[in-house]
Amino acid sequence: MSLEKIISISGKPGLYKIINQTRGGFLAESLLDNKKISVSGRHNVSLLSEIAIYTLTEEVPLREVFTKIYEKENGKETISHKSSKDELEEFFFNVLPDYDEDRVYASDIKKVVQWYNLLAKNGMTDFSETPSKEEE
Repeated sequence: MSLEKIISISGKPGLYKIINQTRGGFLAESLLDNKKISVSGRHNVSLLSEIAIYTLTEEVPLREVFTKIYEKENGKETISHKSSKDELEEFFFNVLPDYDEDRVYASDIKKVVQWYNLLAKNGMTDFSETPSKEEE
């Protein structure tokens, strides 16, 4: 499954997989505990495929960062998001050496690491772009 169907919901832990559309929003399943929830338009939702990380030259899509972590860790889970700030920053520097340290905070790195580990744990490691309609 691509990142097109994976979301983060503000105020709720972990990540969610979009299952179905409903009249007022959509149905999503937690990757943490497989519980299903109804998500309405009132929730602040972010698609993982739309998130990017600032570097000194450009914005790198999150899927590219996940791919670099995947290659570095040989497809396995990486360090814990509960590691120290210095360990997280050193790890992220090894993955993305030119990330913008002024605009990417330790809390952002913690979230990226936590999300990657959650996706790896659930076997969702296809971080490639989904083909457009023309390519199909």
